Amino acid sequence: MRRRGYRTHSLVIGICGCTILAAMAASTGEVAAQAFPSRPITIIVTFPAGGPSDTPARMLAERMRSSFGQPVVVENVTGASGTIGTGRAARAAGDGYTLVLGNVATHVINAALLSLPYDVVHDFAPVSLLSTNSQVIVARKTLPANNLKELITWLRANPDKATFGTSGVGSTVHLSGVLFQKETGTRFGFVPYRGVPPTVQDLVAGQIDITIGQATNTLSLVRAGSIKAYAVASRTRLEAAPEIPTVDEAGLPGFHVPTWFGLFAPKKTPKDVIARLNAAVVDMLADPAARKQLAGLGHVIPPRDQQTPEALAAFQKAEIEKWSPIIKAANIRVE
Repeated sequence: MRRRGYRTHSLVIGICGCTILAAMAASTGEVAAQAFPSRPITIIVTFPAGGPSDTPARMLAERMRSSFGQPVVVENVTGASGTIGTGRAARAAGDGYTLVLGNVATHVINAALLSLPYDVVHDFAPVSLLSTNSQVIVARKTLPANNLKELITWLRANPDKATFGTSGVGSTVHLSGVLFQKETGTRFGFVPYRGVPPTVQDLVAGQIDITIGQATNTLSLVRAGSIKAYAVASRTRLEAAPEIPTVDEAGLPGFHVPTWFGLFAPKKTPKDVIARLNAAVVDMLADPAARKQLAGLGHVIPPRDQQTPEALAAFQKAEIEKWSPIIKAANIRVE
């Protein structure tokens, strides 16, 4: 009986001990989340400073710096279509101190084009969608077509004669052009460039005929009369250029190919830390000055219910389901 009692007593102690340890672990996690951040945070931007990804990242860094009371550094880790910076974020500790500003290229397209050492879905924890940046169908100013319907008619009448500038094979611009051909029944030649600036430069010079570029890169040239704009490839008109019709209004309904920017953390980042990071993003997107600055650059801020981690995960999934079949059907290869 004594040994039986001893066993019972030991079992009770063991159970109590496990309970205490579990409680201590939970308490430690809560304390860690409450203490976050206790040191500098790095936001990795996978494209050069001054580009469309860079501006929202720096705006967010400034807001986080104010909210958290800790330095927030934007680090431009460029190269290999954004895979170098994205890979660094994927390998970072899941503690909330290394983040990456992802986009349709880094977290959707690259997975369909390249053999990656990381998984764009399972190796990241979504934080929030920051904005979408509408693309605009633009052309050299001397092109005879004066609206989108006339452009499509002109392209159909001149198969394989027009040139479409892209920022590289497999880029968002390239894939938008592939989809445009499919939706309009047109054919034209693709001219790849090393990035957006030389593409736009040659469009202004009349060396290429058309492209589909982010509003951030094209609106100032449209306003200056250096190129002509036919339509915004999204559901709504741009606040910064309300005179440009949407594709739905201009005669190509449903041709919506916006780029987008979302904040991601490495996998296993605690949910409480994700919640704090998300709150900082939501706070910035609610600020009138930030909204005005982003709108002036052609960015569209998502509704509040689309600023959650769950909404970003669902949005990314939908983008993968949209672009992967297009890439496969076009048999696009990146050397």
